[in-house]
Amino acid sequence: MKPNYKPPFSRFTKKAHKPLQLAIEDAVDEVCDNPEIGETKVGDLEGIRVYKFKFNRQEYLIAYRPPSPEAQRQGVDLELLIIDFYQVGSHENFYDELKRYLKSEG
Repeated sequence: MKPNYKPPFSRFTKKAHKPLQLAIEDAVDEVCDNPEIGETKVGDLEGIRVYKFKFNRQEYLIAYRPPSPEAQRQGVDLELLIIDFYQVGSHENFYDELKRYLKSEG
């Protein structure tokens, strides 16, 4: 599956130091290999999944929206499916910022 990075995700990754960028890249590869790996959110964040990983004893979260199950069942080639990565960061204000971004995006 192909990753599609939204602006908040790209901004954080660009500002991060190289070892953290590589850890984020590894986490993205894990999510692309198995989109069901993250925890499903409900309420305001319905349809969003969050994958947690640790780097230097700090926990980071990645918010993403996997392709719909219908697209996967219809036999669409996995290379054509796109996963939207919305945000990455530490737990502090993570969900508030994610909600704010999703609301502004429409």
